[in-house]
Amino acid sequence: MSATAIITGGGQGIGKVTAGHLMQAGYQVIIFERDTEAGREAAEDIDGLVFMECDVSNEEDVIRCIGDSVQQFGHINALVNNAGFSINKPIEELSLEEWNRVLGTNLTGAFLCAKYCATHLRKSEGSIVNLCSTRAFMSEADTEAYSASKGGIHALTHSLAISLGPEVRVNAISPGWIDVTPFQKSSERDPIELQPHHHLQHPCGRVGTPHDVARMVRFLIDPANGFVTGQNFIVDGGMTRKMIYE
Repeated sequence: MSATAIITGGGQGIGKVTAGHLMQAGYQVIIFERDTEAGREAAEDIDGLVFMECDVSNEEDVIRCIGDSVQQFGHINALVNNAGFSINKPIEELSLEEWNRVLGTNLTGAFLCAKYCATHLRKSEGSIVNLCSTRAFMSEADTEAYSASKGGIHALTHSLAISLGPEVRVNAISPGWIDVTPFQKSSERDPIELQPHHHLQHPCGRVGTPHDVARMVRFLIDPANGFVTGQNFIVDGGMTRKMIYE
């Protein structure tokens, strides 16, 4: 019986690439995606991938899609809380509605999916991986909503690890600069031309790709790595360890 993984925001970028990696590893994968175009395209591109239209900030959507997932596959072994987006603008211009939209998807969505998957993950002794960000620990200007949501993800991760353990392990990944542009839905795909200085500012010598994050997800949900929980893994090519003097 194949293990089953749910990936939120799995229609594009890191989520889509992670879905492909987990399918190759033998998982049955369901993506929760509110962008219908992206979700359908991902399901067409990855043979066997199941797409469910879901706004993770909407409790009814989450309850329905998790119920449908269990009905279809019988169990849930892994939840990857990847759905997220950002609205970047000066705080004086950021509306409360925009603030709530970002936190609703990025943080409340992770809470809701963890809440309604918890019983099923306890039964399977499964795993949760939350997509955090290096922006939880360092910032550019005008990223208050996104940074706050990812700071919340960091705290939610260790809280869930304590509350759901020992049956369920919970970890986070904080990506740095990951070039997702080649992996967006086709109608909005606009790959950027990375320059040598973009790569060289990273201690490892290159900008990241979604595959770097997907491999870490696969490691963390593997039951063989059962001694790892409550942790945040920074996948940023070493950038957060680099002193920069202007």
